[in-house]
Amino acid sequence: LHPQVLFCEKLRGTIMFKSAIAAVAAAPFLATAAFAGPYVNVEANTGLTGSDYVGTVTEAHIGYEGTSGKVAYYGQVGPALVTPDGGDTDVRVSGKVGASFAATEKLGVYGEYAAITTDGDLSSNVKAGLKYTF
Repeated sequence: LHPQVLFCEKLRGTIMFKSAIAAVAAAPFLATAAFAGPYVNVEANTGLTGSDYVGTVTEAHIGYEGTSGKVAYYGQVGPALVTPDGGDTDVRVSGKVGASFAATEKLGVYGEYAAITTDGDLSSNVKAGLKYTF
């Protein structure tokens, strides 16, 4: 595999894992209003291995989100600037789709599929989980 592909896969895995932990930790403190429609999401994810900087992926997405009954959903796509440590910035295309379902008043089920283009195969990640609120 090309070194950039390995970097993207390693960085994406590191970022997705850290993003999931951060999202779960922050979720109880975030209040969101019910909204359906288009949005813009700019996000920078920086990867570290120990204290060593690996690189940053900055995504500028346009998306759409909505709800239908107990289901909330979203989808977004746009350019991704992949900036490895000591390397040249490369522009890729990335996107994600996801949904959550209120199984009960206290239990939610969620999932997300995210992908980014590479020089070879598409690099993707699937995330799924349960969230119980007290």
